[in-house]
Amino acid sequence: MFWVLLLLLAWAFAGTACTRLCLAAVRAAAADARDEPTARNRELTLYEAAFLSGGPARVADVTLVSMARQRRLLLAHTGWATVVDPRGRDEMERSVIGAIGPGGQSRIAPVRTRAAAAEAVGRLADGLVRAGLAVPEGAGTTGSAVRQVRVAALAVTVLGVTALLLPGQPGTPRLLVGLWFALPLTLALSCLAIARFEVHPYSRWASPAGQRLLNTLAGEPAGDERSFLTSVAVRGVRAVGEPELRAAFTHRDQPWRE
Repeated sequence: MFWVLLLLLAWAFAGTACTRLCLAAVRAAAADARDEPTARNRELTLYEAAFLSGGPARVADVTLVSMARQRRLLLAHTGWATVVDPRGRDEMERSVIGAIGPGGQSRIAPVRTRAAAAEAVGRLADGLVRAGLAVPEGAGTTGSAVRQVRVAALAVTVLGVTALLLPGQPGTPRLLVGLWFALPLTLALSCLAIARFEVHPYSRWASPAGQRLLNTLAGEPAGDERSFLTSVAVRGVRAVGEPELRAAFTHRDQPWRE
């Protein structure tokens, strides 16, 4: 009857993951109801939109692109960043200039990493969390709970297959064993289906209120510099159309040395 132990383990995986998903969904709904009136009439800044869309790294990217478009920073197609104007106009730009270093030149990859970890980005994140627009760091998000349920469904499947491959037990048909394992698998898949329609899309950075504000940015008129930078903030560097600027970012993740 070793398969019974596997069945109990399968129920433990599925039950724990589904419970966490339900609790995460309830917390998200409660937080959304609490923060929605405050966030309803708020307008996101460029850096806030970048953080809610892609986290600290996206803030660094949009700052680099903005400075490059203003010719205050040169992003070469070889993946190097060179300071043209050392005077940052805000704390994000000063963080980028500081990340490049006193030599005024550095690879884009380490600049991006250092700028994303700067105190200015941390303060931006804290402000968004207080406003109810961002998910607190370390909090159990609905997206992470959904991923746990997916892992649990896979684990139940593996345990069920393992149980079916065990030597047959007298009086226990394999079909019956398979049906028993189908129950926790059905629970996990049902939770995933409900989450897909009730709480999708999932976001690592933005709360439901933050996601709604991001959705309003999609309707902004295109053509001006603000709209271009907003598209970079929301979609990332893939929204950059200039070939040379895109080439600079294609080299940003290559190995580098201090």
